[in-house]
Amino acid sequence: MCGIIGYVGKHEAEPVLIRGLKRLEYRGYDSAGVAVLGDKLFIRKKPGKIENLEKLLKGQPVSGSIGIGHTRWATHGEPSEKNAHPHTAMSGKIAVVHNGIIENYADLKKELQSRGKVFASDTDTEVVAHLIEDISETEQVPLEEAVRKALGKVVGAYAILAISSDEPDKVVAAKLGSPMVIGLGEEDEHYIASDGAAIVEYTRDVVYLKDNEMAIIPKTGKMVVKTMQNEIAFPEIQTLELSLEALEKKGYAHFMLKEIHEQPQSVQDSMRGRIDPGKGTVKLGGILDFEKKLENAERIIFVSCGTSWHAGLVGDYLFETFARIPAKAEYASEFRYKNPVLGENDVVIAISQSGETADTLSAVKLAKSKGATVLGICNVVGSTLSRETDGGSYTHAGVEIGVASTKAFTAQVSVLAMMALRIGSLKGTLSESRLQELIVELNTIPEKIAAVLEKEGQIQSIAQKYFQATDALFLGRRYGFPVALEGALKLKEISYIHAEGYPAGEMKHGPIALIEEGVPVFAVATKNEHIEKMAANLQEIKARRGSVIAVVTEGDERLKGVSDHLIEIPETEDAFSPLLSVIPLQLLAYHVAVLRGANVDQPRNLAKSVTVE
Repeated sequence: MCGIIGYVGKHEAEPVLIRGLKRLEYRGYDSAGVAVLGDKLFIRKKPGKIENLEKLLKGQPVSGSIGIGHTRWATHGEPSEKNAHPHTAMSGKIAVVHNGIIENYADLKKELQSRGKVFASDTDTEVVAHLIEDISETEQVPLEEAVRKALGKVVGAYAILAISSDEPDKVVAAKLGSPMVIGLGEEDEHYIASDGAAIVEYTRDVVYLKDNEMAIIPKTGKMVVKTMQNEIAFPEIQTLELSLEALEKKGYAHFMLKEIHEQPQSVQDSMRGRIDPGKGTVKLGGILDFEKKLENAERIIFVSCGTSWHAGLVGDYLFETFARIPAKAEYASEFRYKNPVLGENDVVIAISQSGETADTLSAVKLAKSKGATVLGICNVVGSTLSRETDGGSYTHAGVEIGVASTKAFTAQVSVLAMMALRIGSLKGTLSESRLQELIVELNTIPEKIAAVLEKEGQIQSIAQKYFQATDALFLGRRYGFPVALEGALKLKEISYIHAEGYPAGEMKHGPIALIEEGVPVFAVATKNEHIEKMAANLQEIKARRGSVIAVVTEGDERLKGVSDHLIEIPETEDAFSPLLSVIPLQLLAYHVAVLRGANVDQPRNLAKSVTVE
């Protein structure tokens, strides 16, 4: 959510800022703006899409080689021009862009107002601009010192860029709890962003700011990184693991559709080098040092949000099935507030596509403070999650641009399956022959996903029949339940149809009251020992004139008599079925959203990475 871009160099800043903001559109936003330092400080901002900002800049051009830009996702104050970033202080000399939330902004605002400061917006961010100005004026200190002292008064999370027309030769960056990456270009050029996607076309050499660090980035000379205690830091220069090609649609109408179709490859990449079907072995380098901890764990707790929580719920079932370790999937947003009982024999596995999800990172800090071993599963190399956890595994799914997560889910489940198999083999809860059988089957999943994708035409036809529905139910049992939740989430978040996912056995405990003629019910009903119970559930729906769309195993006709539509997927192990059964539901949500005219890649009110509570 929100996006930051900054440029310091010898070229015009405005084109770099606009291009960077467009690269950040996928994160979700409702307004955009830039501040450029030339012969004066220029501020241009507009609510709505970046195209609106571009039109403004054509009529009111700016010039200068230092600038900062922002795409805002509203928290404090409605989407509007006055609430868009950048924000300035009363003098008009200081401009600030900010990702995060200032929790004590109300108290700071009252204090500043009592000293005569007049506020122009409803945002928490404007407080920072006034604080920096106040300290600069009263203490006569350089911009970087004013920023450092101002942020010392702030409670909350932030990634901040600040510039001043009194010191037009630098940008000051600071970070706590929100991501910030600085790209090192040629000839003293620097590119600053909240996401590597905004700067990858300019450089691959980057520095990731750590929490409680700030960078002073001059127009000429070397960047200086300090801690917020004013001590010099020596950041490591890393290589940005991202390609420009991955940021293009490659002929697909939407990034979401492209990413759905990339899943045979992304799942294969997540397993590459980690399983050996010939030898029947599985090994994940990132958890080698923690295998004993996992093997002897009293409990495994998964903490995550949204789609990643659904993957964690699959992980719950996988670890209990294969490793016989008590497991539980927890919402990270609730875990941090429930005063959880944790100890040194517990292992917490945090799951996040971006590695920057605020609630998940807070859950990680809480778990570590209570002595638990904390591992991470994420998709972004160099992310905060990868740095804050004791160990873990990358998913290698490649960049995911669509706000509605698709390939991240299947990659996460693939990694969780490999982890569970590995620990099951170490514990002896899986025999060598059973382990090899499972690994051989897991290795076939990418080609089976490709086979499911070939059914897109059938799924599109089903979407045509139900895209005008106002409500939908998704049902599943055991491994089908997390998939039902994920299917409902995909439909509601991009098509805006009210959808709920339930365990099929819970239907008679309330949801059945919603069934009436024409209400679509999507049943994840792949072949397992519970199929007859699912058939009984669906019979009850048909008796109430609901419409049933069932995802079933190829050749299994037991639900034919109680279904309006059957979507067949290849047969696989029950434990691996989520990797296949989720694909039709992703495609269905996509085509329904397209038919309803929704903005598939940037659904309303949603952000790709939720970096604030």
